[in-house]
Amino acid sequence: MSDVYEPPKVWTWEKESGGNFASINRPVSGATHDKELPRGEHPHQLHSLATPNGQKVTILFEELLAAGHKDAEYDAWLINIGDGDQFGSGFVEINPNSKIPAMVDYSTEKPTRIFESGAILLYLAEKFNAFLPADPANRAELLSWLMWQMGSAPFLGGGFGHFYAYAPEKYEYPINRYAMEVKRQLDVLDKHLADKTFMLGDEYTIADMAIWPWYGNLCLGRAYNAGEFLDVASYKNVVRWAEMLDARPAVKRGRMVNKAMGDPSEQLHERHDASDFETKTQDKLAESA
Repeated sequence: MSDVYEPPKVWTWEKESGGNFASINRPVSGATHDKELPRGEHPHQLHSLATPNGQKVTILFEELLAAGHKDAEYDAWLINIGDGDQFGSGFVEINPNSKIPAMVDYSTEKPTRIFESGAILLYLAEKFNAFLPADPANRAELLSWLMWQMGSAPFLGGGFGHFYAYAPEKYEYPINRYAMEVKRQLDVLDKHLADKTFMLGDEYTIADMAIWPWYGNLCLGRAYNAGEFLDVASYKNVVRWAEMLDARPAVKRGRMVNKAMGDPSEQLHERHDASDFETKTQDKLAESA
């Protein structure tokens, strides 16, 4: 960097930080406008966007339904963070941190709000007693990997992803610093998966669902256009695992829900019933005919 930044004694917010999402970043919390959230007919009301954190929850919902948990039906409503939907008063009520995803469970005596993707995964897995190991030692292993993902992914997204793909200018130091950390994380996963089918061995759990949207999509070339730069193909065990999960029908459906970017045929802005996917498929076939 040619210009050396000298921090002031007291930082003040004088202008938007540059790059993508600059207009929605601010140093204060709370609602900016009044906007009630819609409510569908199902007990689980999800308000989200198909970022990696959003995909975790919709993948779990679709896996629960595929496993026969009919009470896991849900409505998924789009929260467009580029438009500032996360700062509407209704959303702030269920997540004072104004980040997606957030959910309300109306099946409880008093409606239960849950925010933070890892918390939602754990809540739903415990509620339906699914995708969680029964053995206490394996449960501890799952929690360790779930918390690993929650603590590690910000270095991939807000760190590497921001400076490599979204920042207004590319600087060598932050890109190198975060690329090194992301490659270290991929190496952690690659060594762990060397003799395991899933993160917990032969058992598919919410640990896989939490980690895959971040690191699986990265190794499948869907994140930041950085596959070659990070040499993701060299992490063969992660790639094998990523491709295996990517082939699961519930994962394919979960990736589509609340998606508002990319190929229009893969976008399902709202999800209220399983038939929504069938309609989307029929539309795609009609377009290609």
